[in-house]
Amino acid sequence: MKEIICGRKLVKFFGEGSEKRKVLDEVDVSVAKGEFLSVMGPSGSGKSTLLYTLSGMDAIDGGTVSFCGRDLAVCREEELADLRRTRMGFVFQQPALLKNLNLLDNIIFPSLRSHGRNGAEAEEKAKALMERTGILPLAQRSITQTSGGQLQRAGICRALMGDPEIIFADEPTGALNSSAAEEIMDIFSEINAQGTAVMMVTHDPKIAARAGRILFLADGRTAGELRFPEASANVSDIAKTSAKVNDITKASAKVSVAAKASSDADKLRFQDRIDCILEKMRVLGI
Repeated sequence: MKEIICGRKLVKFFGEGSEKRKVLDEVDVSVAKGEFLSVMGPSGSGKSTLLYTLSGMDAIDGGTVSFCGRDLAVCREEELADLRRTRMGFVFQQPALLKNLNLLDNIIFPSLRSHGRNGAEAEEKAKALMERTGILPLAQRSITQTSGGQLQRAGICRALMGDPEIIFADEPTGALNSSAAEEIMDIFSEINAQGTAVMMVTHDPKIAARAGRILFLADGRTAGELRFPEASANVSDIAKTSAKVNDITKASAKVSVAAKASSDADKLRFQDRIDCILEKMRVLGI
């Protein structure tokens, strides 16, 4: 499958003099078109730094980064900024929305300059994304009147305004409760299923289990990798669908039992993925 992002022998230092330390130590990583990659590792292992260097937000001290075959090292800062605006999307732990704008305007504002849309086109696109993520009724609300999960959905909408080829997500569920985190991951799973690549940094095995591939970092180096046949199905939708089937088919015990068995099997398979991640982490000592 064609690579979107490719990093080879990546090296990154932080600090100066006696405080200088190597944060990335010759890391190799790539993300293919339509792939869902999770990056895991202890605090300070270089997870977020890897994301920032691959996206061109942070310069590397050694190695190479290419985006769709284009060497980022030869790009001027204006060209890198243009790539990030038009072909990449970013979702962070805190969505950093503007307090003086409502939810809809926060989503629209960055795209007016970045994607050359007029106001009407941007608003139409933003409302379609808000409907897709379930927050369209909140369009006129202030960000102080919305929950953390709703704000993160707005952040995802903002990231999707340019129809990016890849989404870079740095701990997007780190500040959310388990229910909101699952809903956000349902959205990422849907985005990925429609062909957008996702590279996500997380410390949570349950979140990482949604990906088709997991890269483990330790002390700035690649410690290991885990591959699943494909990115995980939308787990909460499986549960919701099963519940609806059970409600509708109470008159038919056979259908109810079959639906429950299917749901239990799906949940078991997802739990197997989590167990594989935990075991891999134990073996790697991270």
